[in-house]
Amino acid sequence: MKAQPFAVSTHLAAPWSPDSWQSHVAEQQPRYPDADALSRALDELRALPPLVTSSEILALRRQLAEAEEGRRFLLQGGDCCENFAYCTPEVISNRLKVLLQMSLVLVHSLRMPVLRVGRFAGQYAKPRSSATEVRDGVELPSYRGDIVNAPEFSATARVPDPQRMIAAHSRSALTINFVRSLIDGGFADLHHPENWDLAWVRHSPLADEYKRIVEGISEAMHFMETLSGEPAHNLDRVDFYSSHEALLLPYEQTLTRQVPRQQGWFNLGTHFPWIGMRTAALDGAHVEYFRGICNPVGVKVGPSMSIEHLLRLLEVLNPDNEPGRLTLIHRMGADVIADKLPPMLDAVKREGARVLWVCDPMHGNTENSSNGYKTRRFANIRSEIEQSFDLHAAAGTRLGGVHLELTGEDVTECTGGARDLGDADLERAYHSTVDPRLNYEQSLETAMLIGRKYNQLAG
Repeated sequence: MKAQPFAVSTHLAAPWSPDSWQSHVAEQQPRYPDADALSRALDELRALPPLVTSSEILALRRQLAEAEEGRRFLLQGGDCCENFAYCTPEVISNRLKVLLQMSLVLVHSLRMPVLRVGRFAGQYAKPRSSATEVRDGVELPSYRGDIVNAPEFSATARVPDPQRMIAAHSRSALTINFVRSLIDGGFADLHHPENWDLAWVRHSPLADEYKRIVEGISEAMHFMETLSGEPAHNLDRVDFYSSHEALLLPYEQTLTRQVPRQQGWFNLGTHFPWIGMRTAALDGAHVEYFRGICNPVGVKVGPSMSIEHLLRLLEVLNPDNEPGRLTLIHRMGADVIADKLPPMLDAVKREGARVLWVCDPMHGNTENSSNGYKTRRFANIRSEIEQSFDLHAAAGTRLGGVHLELTGEDVTECTGGARDLGDADLERAYHSTVDPRLNYEQSLETAMLIGRKYNQLAG
């Protein structure tokens, strides 16, 4: 049977265009010193091909709608802030490997399909708590991600450069096309999960448990293929989608386009953009921009957001209550989630709003280590995930996914985990220029704990 087209509402409460955000206050935007250079860069971007297609975006919306109904689980993960220098085959394939490993664990534990969304191929901009940074009495603009300026603390490096948007588009295209080629070439074939192994698997404390999961899935596939007398289909590739915080609005506007045989406007720079906590003002430029695009959209929801604000966001961003349109990504912190999340769950449930609830256990649990590193304790990350499952179960709602900052590299940025990393271990391999990430081992442990918690609640 031919699949029915996925309906996308084009109703907007007020006139909208890709540039209507410019009449609103736009937070977290850099100040480019050369207006002519900015204009030339944006003109160049408008002429470049898109990075994704509207058909891929609508396919993701269908799958997010299934996740709302409990028929899929969303695994969204990747770098806190991508770096131009890490656009290499090894870094990209390792990131893909760890997400495939995590999804394999989740499929085995949850007994449902896993929706894989990479926090990459465009995650080059980051909001900052201050517009400037001071070191040794010298004040310079803050580093806002490689799409804006460079992390080195010098006057030249910190000047916002519009040509960096061109470089970001190029590296995003290289990343997403390399991921596509890997997947289309059989990299994600479930018959050969050994292709996803990283060096640590042989000596990790989690190696035995992961090996048992892989063997169990392999035996089940071979059993089914023996019964049917033919290879199992659709196990040699997976769907994979990109996402990023759509922070730099001039860049996002240039990639917002109309396509043949589809109504409305699509952000063709990513499949799944989201709004961060710092830019979720109801009358702000980001909410204005997001309300008009046809992509599925996410919103980060923190402990300081009022119930009234949250409900108004639902009304503005999803006025027709469409399935698969809106994802609420709560990031509370392990110490406050029990107080802050339940009233939000109850309010959204009373409204009958169609949303996908996702837990971001990273951003509410950031702290400084004893030796001066920005870090996160794995125990707090674990606690926020486990509390989220419990709180949703108590409210009669459903936790449909997780949103993680992670990497496939051998970093030491978060403490705890299977190897019980301490503050002193952070000095060994702390590479993040912004926020600390789970390393590959801590990421896999997270997938395992999600599976155990899910099955505990399922009884």
